[in-house]
Amino acid sequence: MSTTIILGAWIAVFLTLGIFSYLYKDNPFYKTAEHLFVGISAGYWTSLFFWTQIQPNLFGRLWPSSNYSSDSFWYMIYNGLGFFYSPGFPNGGVDKGHEIHNVVLGVPNVHYLIPFALGIMMLLSLIPKISWFARWGIAYTVGMAAGLRAYGFLNSNVIGQIKGTAASFSDPNLPFWSLTSPSIFNSIVILVGTITGLLYFYFSKEHKGVLGKISKVGIYFLMISFGASFGFAVMGRISLLIGRFVDLIKYSGSEYFNATLWILVAMIIILGYDAFKNRDKILPVSKDVA
Repeated sequence: MSTTIILGAWIAVFLTLGIFSYLYKDNPFYKTAEHLFVGISAGYWTSLFFWTQIQPNLFGRLWPSSNYSSDSFWYMIYNGLGFFYSPGFPNGGVDKGHEIHNVVLGVPNVHYLIPFALGIMMLLSLIPKISWFARWGIAYTVGMAAGLRAYGFLNSNVIGQIKGTAASFSDPNLPFWSLTSPSIFNSIVILVGTITGLLYFYFSKEHKGVLGKISKVGIYFLMISFGASFGFAVMGRISLLIGRFVDLIKYSGSEYFNATLWILVAMIIILGYDAFKNRDKILPVSKDVA
């Protein structure tokens, strides 16, 4: 077995046990694993977004290879950027097959300068004196995302729920009872659950009398829905936990030089020594408690 695979197994065991060590208390092993996870994730997603979004969709439209001209001032800027970072700005322009529109002063697809400028403004948040420029980019991103999300949720959730609630009870081929396929009983349950759930959130009138009883039925439907969602989430997390235990057992074998056992013993010894060393320390009492 190669050294790279064995080293990867030791790192995986250390990070897994480091996260599990938080069950004892907050400690340097947990902080190390947490910081590595956050840092590596941030770096990975940054690189992924650059090479899948910014470089092909933004730079590929502003500096397409089909319109490349070494005498153009706009492509002189591109060549200057390529001098500092040639992988992102290859010679001859970015060849991603984008069409050319709105050529103004030698700049193809000039309207893409707007998102380019907004992106630069967001990066200016790192400079305190001119960090206010970032508000323009953030405001545009949040507003655009809110509009797109609202439209998407309206089509997928609201309209989809209305279509699912408006069941056809007059269909002669629709059975009265079926748990796994459309039926009259399922349509009634969906209809009652939707109406009672909506009436529970109707706060313009006090929930008394008939409205109170209907809203109480809505609470039952909501609790069933939340419980099912929570159970589904727990099942997913349990499957991930089982996967980590399977890897820990696998890496405890001799072919991986008993990585799990050695790292587990080392962590227990270090944490035990730390607890023994700090056993006489008295936690300060706050003034409110005193």
